[in-house]
Amino acid sequence: MLANWLISVTTGVRLHDYGCTLKAYRREVVENLRLYGELHRFIPAIASWMGISLTEVKTNHRPRQFGRSKYTIARTVRVLLDLITVKFFLSFRTKPIQVFGLLGLAVGTVGGCLLAYLAGLKLFMGQQIGGRPLLLLSVLLVLLGIQLVGMGLLGEMVARVYHESQGKPIYMVKKIIPAEQVRAGGDKA
Repeated sequence: MLANWLISVTTGVRLHDYGCTLKAYRREVVENLRLYGELHRFIPAIASWMGISLTEVKTNHRPRQFGRSKYTIARTVRVLLDLITVKFFLSFRTKPIQVFGLLGLAVGTVGGCLLAYLAGLKLFMGQQIGGRPLLLLSVLLVLLGIQLVGMGLLGEMVARVYHESQGKPIYMVKKIIPAEQVRAGGDKA
């Protein structure tokens, strides 16, 4: 129940049982899915991102008759890591700079402010700052900020190469309505 709640909150798709493998999909949905690792349990979230409406139908679960469950704590950790992957892809797949760049700017700004504070102590108050741990922390934060912004830029390049080289759209189009039909007030899709 906790795992289902966590997945529902993280993905924004509310289902009672993400672990249930009894699912039905339209062909056009499944043809456009690329699943890796344990991502099969997140198909409803990925389909929802594609603009597909979901419906949940109650099923009759019977108790296990033979064998034991293979679900362990180690598998739970893999599911959590896949959940992080799905959340990142659903939210920032086409704009990784929004995550890494903003985080890098925030961290770098904190480090820069600390460095400015230490520089003020050194220049205006004549205090020694060389042996202070705050100096090392501020330099670390500035360097980490630069690295995060660089990762965001690299992520942007990788995302563009991925989508452009494979001709993958960044969004799904369900139906194209001709301009004449739109002007005439036709299909209200």
